[in-house]
Amino acid sequence: MDGINKYNEFVALHKPQLESSAVPVHFWPALYRKLTTDNFDAGEALQLLLIDYDDDEDEKQEEGVDDDNAKPAFALEVAREAGIKASDPQAIYLIDHAWTFRLNSARQQLEHYPQLADRLSAITGVDLEHEQRIDKILRRLWRYCHAYSIASEGLTDEERMPIWYVMDEVGSAVNHSDEPNFRVVPLLYLNTQTTYSLLFPIRDCEQGAPVTRDFAEYVSKDAPQRSALLLPWQETDLSGESFLQVEPSADYFSSGHIPETYPEEESTVAEAPPARCDPLKVYAQYDVLREHLTAPEFVLVDNEQDADVLWLTCHYKNFAEFARDTPHKFINQFPFEYVITIKDLLGIVGRRAAKEHHNAETLDTYPTWLPTTYNLSTELREFVAYYQQRAAKRLDNHWIIKPWNLARGLDTHITDNIKQIVRLPATGPKIAQKYIERPVLFHRDELNAQVKFDVRYVMLVKRVKPLEAYVHRKFFLRFANRPFSLDNFDDYEKHYTVMNYQEQAQLHHIQCDDFLDMWRQQYPKHDWAVVEQQICAMLYEVLQCASQAPPPCGLASCAQSRALYAADVMLAWTGNGVEQRSMQSKLLEINWTPDCKRACDYYPDFFNDIFKLLFLDEQNNEMFRLLTANGQ
Repeated sequence: MDGINKYNEFVALHKPQLESSAVPVHFWPALYRKLTTDNFDAGEALQLLLIDYDDDEDEKQEEGVDDDNAKPAFALEVAREAGIKASDPQAIYLIDHAWTFRLNSARQQLEHYPQLADRLSAITGVDLEHEQRIDKILRRLWRYCHAYSIASEGLTDEERMPIWYVMDEVGSAVNHSDEPNFRVVPLLYLNTQTTYSLLFPIRDCEQGAPVTRDFAEYVSKDAPQRSALLLPWQETDLSGESFLQVEPSADYFSSGHIPETYPEEESTVAEAPPARCDPLKVYAQYDVLREHLTAPEFVLVDNEQDADVLWLTCHYKNFAEFARDTPHKFINQFPFEYVITIKDLLGIVGRRAAKEHHNAETLDTYPTWLPTTYNLSTELREFVAYYQQRAAKRLDNHWIIKPWNLARGLDTHITDNIKQIVRLPATGPKIAQKYIERPVLFHRDELNAQVKFDVRYVMLVKRVKPLEAYVHRKFFLRFANRPFSLDNFDDYEKHYTVMNYQEQAQLHHIQCDDFLDMWRQQYPKHDWAVVEQQICAMLYEVLQCASQAPPPCGLASCAQSRALYAADVMLAWTGNGVEQRSMQSKLLEINWTPDCKRACDYYPDFFNDIFKLLFLDEQNNEMFRLLTANGQ
């Protein structure tokens, strides 16, 4: 009876996993026994085969010619004379994991543990003696690795970051077929908190039959994105297909979002606030604001019902009710502002500024200030077509892959490996954005090196119809800590500029006035006033694009809305030759409720000035610049 009780406990604990992975019930008892006895018995029924390619192909693999297209080194086949039946209750096999890792530490682990690198070399078919062995392993990895995330309550975003794993030699030898005879699914054995993979048949197999799985089993055979998803295992040429992007329907903008209400058009006409003697009461959820809003025209209150101004760090959705029930209050958000603060939607909104999609000769997409951006959930096939057309023209193909809605560079990766790119959305929705391969660099004297930098502009929106928006004239600089070069893309301090959240990284502080002095020395032919004019015109244009479409596809008017955003901008070189080169501003992203602590440290009246502009209509040309179509 004790054994039955323990089995029932196992089922109670693991049933949600087993059912969601569609593991047939007749395998469960054997799975339980194998887990509790640590029984890896796949070798009794299956055997590994080293694949012998012809000499030419072997030579290509050894020399690294077209290494991204390297074929599998091993296959797995049924060894048992009687074959394997899908109905056999014993025919479920535990697969151990050879390597579990997070992407940002993968290279370091391979470098520090030679035995691990040796094992991965064998699994991926990389020559042990190859001088670029680790680079080759990391490029071939995407045929073999899989991911999971831990979603327990209370975990930080960092702790929720995807965990990747490579199965042992048996699991890694299961190759792809569109008509598979086995399935492989992950299982977290909760008793020991150990992750395994489970291999089991879905069709009867004779002796000698190759063991195969469908690596895109969740996608129907006729789905247009299937061939793109299968690129790591099955070569496909989509270079002859269209890579044009079409704006999706309104349903796309609202799907996955909490429904929002917004005031009727006629009720959104903003009126000048009445003259008042009493200070405006401010309810703020942001501690930095509470510490630095010191002007006598404002007073902090602890109850939002008592407030004239709500400055929230949580998303507000009921703007129609807000306008009806509390018409005298202000709020620091606009209805549907996520169309500019979520990365995939910002790409769609930005493309509204373009009259045509791309330049047929250079393949550069429009508008020029928007880095080419593809949604890897809805535009994967188009992205692969675009990538392959760029490859055919020998154009740079480095991309930065970003989650739609995570900040601080989390789960963000830079690569030119198409097989990695199509795999990364396995850990959550992503965009692929063209990496700026020719950034304008800044010389850091203390490093004696040219590094990447970006510029953050605080953007203040008072109304969207007609559009009235400003930038704070005191912009903020962020710098990489290592010299830039187009390699070593897992070197965070070379390729990223956000150092606030890196424990070991030094945050390099330069105030904008000091930066401007250095800029004049470093780039005497490029007046910052001209650069800033281009940036301001770009910011006006993106806000105009965001407010020209009705909600949910664009920002909605609300007379009580005022908002602060942070626009992150990088500069890129265009043209060839020193004399022909010009600087092009590139909009990277727009952030909601950005961290303003550094702004307040530099400029103690930062929030005082902003609140007077937004809520008292005090003009302050010294601190704020009105955004216009021409940037002037």
